Amino acid sequence: MISSKGFIISNSYYLSTVNRQQSTVNGGKTMRDVFNKMRGRTRFVVCRIMLHLGGSEVAPILGLLNRTAREAIDEEGDLKVVGEGLVEICESLLRYDESWVSASNEGDEFWDEGEAGDYEQELFNDSAQRFGSGLEYDSPSGVEEPLSLPATRNVVVMIVVAFEGEVVDLETDLANIQAMKQALKALMNLHYSHKLRAIRILFSPAQFGEELTNDQLLQYYPELIPL
Repeated sequence: MISSKGFIISNSYYLSTVNRQQSTVNGGKTMRDVFNKMRGRTRFVVCRIMLHLGGSEVAPILGLLNRTAREAIDEEGDLKVVGEGLVEICESLLRYDESWVSASNEGDEFWDEGEAGDYEQELFNDSAQRFGSGLEYDSPSGVEEPLSLPATRNVVVMIVVAFEGEVVDLETDLANIQAMKQALKALMNLHYSHKLRAIRILFSPAQFGEELTNDQLLQYYPELIPL
């Protein structure tokens, strides 16, 4: 089985998973936010960034994504190791900024780590389903592989993180190039400041020679907004 999906998963060593009772999305700070901060409660943010790269030059990034995935598996999803991989991926994405085509982001804030953990899992499950039906195919044994592989012209990288505190650059609309650049830099800073509590990275296609078509992009990533 050749799968057109990739996963890099860190252990959520801080977030516990319980039933999520209610969302705490608010357009800005509320009185409850103020009181929670005064009481010394920890604010958690869970967010997902989706970035679509297109063109003939994007295929090499799959090598980095696959290497980072293997390292994460070898280290059983150690948060420090995956965080280092996240930094490499963000740096690479920044270098490929001329290949950015579209993007989207969403997130939520929480004052309860159980609710935050549940939402982080919810975003991951939703992300993983994007790569499901229609994006996998069997490679029958005994059949020779073609000498030339189809060019990979579309790559979608999805990053789900949970962190402590407040990061304005990640809690805003990222559907423009400058905002996305700031967000990727903010992710790297969160790793260096040890504020990350969970990291999930998914990408499609999973390896060289696999193809994510324009029709599949429209079907599985309808929220992507042109940059």
